[in-house]
Amino acid sequence: MMQPWITQLTPLSYLARSAEVFPAKPALVHGTESLTYAELREAVEVRARALRALGVEAGDRVAYMMPNLPETLMSMYAVPLIDAVLVPVNTRLAPAEVRYIADHSGAKVLVIDSQYWPAVTAVAAELSTVETIVLIDDEQYAERPAPRANPAGTRVLTRAEFLAGAAGDASPVEWSVDDENRTLSINYTSGTTGKPKGVMYTHRGAYLNALSEIVHSGFDTDSRYLWTLPMFHCNGWCTGWALVASGGTQYCLREVRGPEIWRLIDTVGITHLNGAPTVVSTILDATESHELAAAVTITTAGAPPSPTILTRMGAMGFSVVHVYGLTENYGPYTVNQYQDAWAELDQQTRAGLQARQGVGMIVAERARVVAPAVPGEELVDVPADAATMGEVVMRGNNVMKGYYADPAATEAAFAGGWFHSGDLGVMHPDGYIELRDRAKDVVVSGGENISTIEVEQAIAGFPGVTDVAVVGVPDDTWGERPKAFIVLAEGSAATAEEVREFLRERLAGYKNPRDVEFVPVLPKTSTGKIQKYALREREWGGHTRRVKG
Repeated sequence: MMQPWITQLTPLSYLARSAEVFPAKPALVHGTESLTYAELREAVEVRARALRALGVEAGDRVAYMMPNLPETLMSMYAVPLIDAVLVPVNTRLAPAEVRYIADHSGAKVLVIDSQYWPAVTAVAAELSTVETIVLIDDEQYAERPAPRANPAGTRVLTRAEFLAGAAGDASPVEWSVDDENRTLSINYTSGTTGKPKGVMYTHRGAYLNALSEIVHSGFDTDSRYLWTLPMFHCNGWCTGWALVASGGTQYCLREVRGPEIWRLIDTVGITHLNGAPTVVSTILDATESHELAAAVTITTAGAPPSPTILTRMGAMGFSVVHVYGLTENYGPYTVNQYQDAWAELDQQTRAGLQARQGVGMIVAERARVVAPAVPGEELVDVPADAATMGEVVMRGNNVMKGYYADPAATEAAFAGGWFHSGDLGVMHPDGYIELRDRAKDVVVSGGENISTIEVEQAIAGFPGVTDVAVVGVPDDTWGERPKAFIVLAEGSAATAEEVREFLRERLAGYKNPRDVEFVPVLPKTSTGKIQKYALREREWGGHTRRVKG
């Protein structure tokens, strides 16, 4: 039993503390709007009372479908402040997907940015639990929303009407919780292989993962963080809580655009940002890009960054923190912990070491790479030989509570007492893991396993390549073979044969893609992950793929 003088862990305490310690310090900036820490706390309390006025009670779910705006960050505090559960919704979802998440989570209130009004009105009549829709109009957004309507009798409120509800509530709000294992938020997976699953985060897990972010990304009171990572994605990797805890300043950015990112880097002195490698490429490839006058730390994840990208970032002056994780891990779980001895290595060798996924973060347990599980038996680690592939498994404080309303999926995910990531990798002798592929993405050609990540990283080194994806395609002789989809920089006139010739000295013959297709863009999720399933579906029409996936 926990002693009464031991308090429960919650990220709410971070804002309560910073509002007292840094009351006049800028906490949040969006265009011409700026809030101090004292003002942010007050704004959060107003929204918490407004939600309570709508009938939201402890345990109720409140869904937010918002871009990276102040209202979105406030939701990370306001909803759990009344013991309710936050449900962040991917802003790029189709109407049917929005409906599924709202219904599956049982959301009582749905708060949306006016930009996404059409996606909600299309299914509003079918929402089974939503009683109120709050329509947020971003006054700094150039496009204006469509005229407000009342779909199927659902109550629709403007932001002003919503906030007015707080006026009659003088009751206090408590910046603490009575159970740190209470569900704080439900974050839905992408659902690329089935219905999205609701990943439950706890107050304890979010509190600890935010601490990890502070340590590994190096946040402090001088940090000026730019929101290039969607806040809806794993609650922004818990970064919104981390920056508040460290007393830094957060800059909201509705859309990821290279020119605006560089303007803010140059004018306000951005020190940190997060994003997938595709976001990094957007920054590096912008016409405004230039060598930095002061270091900017980019924490990147979502796909293994190629050594080529890492080398470019280092040359421009960016400091790279490479992390790895899943929605089920609050975002980051491992970090490529930099070793001082690497500074003595040549740039290419050092970049190769930094491309690995690394070791468990400071609040995480050591990640394992295990052989295929045998039901009823202990998980067995593969040799740490940098060659034997196995599945990456994790457990600890920054692993989800479970899947909401899905005990069967939860049980399957934790077979053997560890969370099974579905990612395949190797363990290096120094204890660093390196991803080789998703289990469903491995190309099995003539009995040989081909890592698409290995092939992609080799192709990324070809001059002019800005993006690449490799998938398995049908082959009458070998079952399947790798095919490369490549995006070239503007003005590049590279040919498929030139790419293959480049790879002959870098890959075994059976790994070298016979098929190379140049495309203008690759299909991606809102967080920058390449949707390989979309490429596979196009290639496998009329064929049966006989490998996992």
